[in-house]
Amino acid sequence: MLFGDEHVRRYEETDGEVGHDWEKGAPVLILTTKGRKSGEDRKFALIYQEHQGDYVIVASKGGAPAHPGWYLNLQANPEVRVQVKADKFTARARTAEGAERAELWPKMAAVWPDYDEYQKKTDREIPVVVLERV
Repeated sequence: MLFGDEHVRRYEETDGEVGHDWEKGAPVLILTTKGRKSGEDRKFALIYQEHQGDYVIVASKGGAPAHPGWYLNLQANPEVRVQVKADKFTARARTAEGAERAELWPKMAAVWPDYDEYQKKTDREIPVVVLERV
């Protein structure tokens, strides 16, 4: 099973032929953010779902008490790069709120049921992020 930097490397080398279909069949994209402190590119392999032409990801960090670094990066700079299989594009990231989040959460939990368990483990509301192609 691929994880972390190795997952990103293999995904990029093969345009997602290796690494897009991940554990339990969950689809994965590559998100590139600018480091909020370093200004350097940071790449992450993240589970996603397509929704109305956009891509949705979840900032779960396994239910840890703090948000993942990639989420903090995109809060500081919402312009990101995304790769879904061979499709590479720039996107603007935004956090889904209210009714939109309520609609998207079960869609994401359907593809990765552990998200519901992660939410139970933490007091923070786990962010659901929409990536809109620009």
